[in-house]
Amino acid sequence: MTSLITGPDARDRCAWVGDDDEYRRYHDEEWGTPLHGDRALFEKMSLEGFQAGLSWITILRKRPRFREVFRGFEPELVSEFDESDVAQLMADAGIIRNRAKIEATIGNARIVRTMAEGELDALMWSFAPPPSPIRPAAFADVPAVTPESTALSKELRRRGFRFVGPTTMYALMQSAGMVDDHIAGCWRA
Repeated sequence: MTSLITGPDARDRCAWVGDDDEYRRYHDEEWGTPLHGDRALFEKMSLEGFQAGLSWITILRKRPRFREVFRGFEPELVSEFDESDVAQLMADAGIIRNRAKIEATIGNARIVRTMAEGELDALMWSFAPPPSPIRPAAFADVPAVTPESTALSKELRRRGFRFVGPTTMYALMQSAGMVDDHIAGCWRA
């Protein structure tokens, strides 16, 4: 598999974008861009958890509905969900209907709610490695797990968070710009 693909705008991009307009927009505007804020990172954590075992494009296409039913991923609001909310979410074909992931999102919101404002942001970013001046040359050079994502996962799990494994946390680190894995030659690199 090639590591770069040329888009309809003649820009070279990371090849995982393929020819999908939504993936191209996500790659160009979000992926690898530093993301801060407890609410934004709680949303990213939640969506990465829902993505486990699925493709990210599935989550992107369902993200508007996720945002709607999870009330903008405001931890204070999500933390108040009860069993009737879980039942409604399980019946909503617009999201991923996985009880364990839904309950983990609610439980994770309850943990975030107990944290001081800015604490989740500071915690997550404390595990970001120093920026690297060297871009990966190919997909084979991009890890699925790093010591930093493993340490972040371990700390989050110690605090009671769920669906925050090392691979999921590395995907979060990539998407939230804690690491920049745009392939060398990508216009974003």
